[in-house]
Amino acid sequence: MLPSPFEFDRPSTIEDAIRGVGESGDGMFYSGGTELLLAMKMRVIHTDRLIDIKGIFGLNRICLNEANDIEIGARCTHAKIASDPVIREHVPALSSLCANVANIRVRSVGTIGGNLCFGEPHADPPTLLAALNARLVLIGRDGTRVVPADDFIRSELETIREPDELLTLIVFPCPNGPVTYRRFKHGERPSVNVAMAWSIDAGKATIKGARVRVGALGSRPQPLKVVEDALRGLPVREVRSAIEAVLTTALDELEVNEDRHGGADYKRHLAGVLLLRNVEEAISVGGGA
Repeated sequence: MLPSPFEFDRPSTIEDAIRGVGESGDGMFYSGGTELLLAMKMRVIHTDRLIDIKGIFGLNRICLNEANDIEIGARCTHAKIASDPVIREHVPALSSLCANVANIRVRSVGTIGGNLCFGEPHADPPTLLAALNARLVLIGRDGTRVVPADDFIRSELETIREPDELLTLIVFPCPNGPVTYRRFKHGERPSVNVAMAWSIDAGKATIKGARVRVGALGSRPQPLKVVEDALRGLPVREVRSAIEAVLTTALDELEVNEDRHGGADYKRHLAGVLLLRNVEEAISVGGGA
């Protein structure tokens, strides 16, 4: 099936792209199109105008800025992120994640921004970016706003981005401790995924802070606050026993959608297994330093 007829625009600036969407939001931004074009062909999504942002300068850069934050342009493909030396050095978990998203076609043309804006619950990047405490930069008619990755996805296939807002940049602090990501998948999408980022006090071998996110269970990544609280200030050697003590309580608090990927109890069990594997990896890659 072919999509409904639409106009095609290729602006060279962010301002022109935003104008091209129109005040009524008739247009849609387009870059990789791995999700959008399929949905248009299936007539699930219709737009009067596609705004191709591939010609806009600066949306596909990756760097470590002066504030020691890592910046990733929203138009960066998964393949570019996977091979980038800055990401490989400072966040190898993100490099590995992007190297294993879906299939080689999707990794080659699909973008990190498109993945986030589509709001697919069974996706890899949103969970890890939330654990990294990432901030997303949106530019629209009313100016620029910065939103936490935790708040960006509102529900299944719905984000807080307004139709005229373009996601331009993803920013997060350069990690000062281990960052890990594990998933269990059916086909090319995760059924359950768990991401964890520790901030380490190396001198004392204790955890100053931890962010743990579980994705693909509900409509958006969810924090395991009980686990985060249990880890704060804890010696690394005591981590596994501390998590095991609160794990059942933490998992019971998760929102879980039962679907073809499994029932609620099964998915909670998988989340617990993946969390403990994250812990083992974090300790092995330097969490006990």
